Amino acid sequence: MSRARLTEDEITAGLAGLPDWSREGDSIVRTAEASDFPAAIRVVVAVAEAAEALDHHPDIDIRWRTLRFVLSTHSAGGLTALDLTLAARIDAALRAE
Repeated sequence: MSRARLTEDEITAGLAGLPDWSREGDSIVRTAEASDFPAAIRVVVAVAEAAEALDHHPDIDIRWRTLRFVLSTHSAGGLTALDLTLAARIDAALRAE
């Protein structure tokens, strides 16, 4: 998967398919609530496995059952296709829980 920085149009198009994500500068972010703390940790484990498979790792903040994910490709200085792909996999992990 390409680590080339996306254009503004590509970012806008990608976020159209990720309605729970929003743009914050050179990152995309999502906050989600799990049913309880163990469920939140299961989501984090699923995200960690997806991140390892992509060799692309999100910033994750865990506050009891509230999870905040921040994605950006630091080596590219902004957003890449990897960020959009991992965002979709995070959404799937949240739905599965």
